[in-house]
Amino acid sequence: MLQTVKPKNVRSKRALEAREPKEVEDQRKAIFVHGTKTGEVVDRVMKEMMALKQPHAISFSQKNAIRPFEDPSSLEFWANKNDASMFVIGQSTKKRPSGIVIARTFDSKLLDMCELGIERFVSLSEFKTPKSSPGHKPMLHFASELFDTHPRYMQLKSLLMNLFNGEVIDSICLPGLEHVISLTVAPSDASQTSSALPDDTRHEDPKNLPDVHLRTYTVKLTPSGVRIPRVQLTEMGPFVDFSLRRHQEADQDMLKAATKKPKLKKQDIEKGLGKKKKNLEVDDMGDLRGRIHVAKQDLDKLQTRKMKGLKGQSSEEDEGSNTSSDQSEVEDVAPRKKQKRG
Repeated sequence: MLQTVKPKNVRSKRALEAREPKEVEDQRKAIFVHGTKTGEVVDRVMKEMMALKQPHAISFSQKNAIRPFEDPSSLEFWANKNDASMFVIGQSTKKRPSGIVIARTFDSKLLDMCELGIERFVSLSEFKTPKSSPGHKPMLHFASELFDTHPRYMQLKSLLMNLFNGEVIDSICLPGLEHVISLTVAPSDASQTSSALPDDTRHEDPKNLPDVHLRTYTVKLTPSGVRIPRVQLTEMGPFVDFSLRRHQEADQDMLKAATKKPKLKKQDIEKGLGKKKKNLEVDDMGDLRGRIHVAKQDLDKLQTRKMKGLKGQSSEEDEGSNTSSDQSEVEDVAPRKKQKRG
């Protein structure tokens, strides 16, 4: 049974209402946690990943003895206290050197996580190029079929999208797109590119999986002579090569609750945003239009107004015979009138 917290005053009531589920969630907060041993490479990678996440990033300066795969209670406590749903944990051990763990929570409970190993790192400071402004919404580019077919890479794609994706917006100004985060996968065998079953990935050795390359570029829009500008990419950094290590899949019941969509409003249903209704569509102006299907009609039997302009050829022939008879009658009457006068 879930524990319900009753607010003691108006201030705590507003804080609880702000944490309630919403139709459009706020931007996710990420907490960057350092383990007992990290190393220089892990510290620099976490620092620059936090710079890409700003201003929705919280850094724990002190080192913490945390093992997320064995005991996630600390993550759940921090998630509830700081109203955060994403974690980036950095630690380095003799068995798993230079590693980071990306974890995701739902309702202050651990949902899933993935461990990555840092194979190569190029710092942002080594690129003497312009940098993007903090707080801008990045563009994410996933260049591999594995991100749509392989369960391990599909999970990593979902985690990275939740980590770097900003708030949900309806439209954006082109000058506001300042940088792009590109993720590619190293070339692999044909057997790895084919879709794999979830049961097969549990026993699959992560060492056989290709590395993931993270690259960051700044976007510069230049005139092209047409309405669409020319896009020029410049290396900004950081550049990181990750290898896949341990992972934990999401519980199916919790995942179903996390991906549950709210009921649509009556106005949205009338606009056709819900289940697709037959013969209903919304035009470019936002108006709802319907189509009615009627059985085939025999227009020859349709009763219309008897007008001279609507009559067919048969009526024209009848009119011609009537006019000829009328003319003969006039000719017969005319001589009679002359005889009376004489």
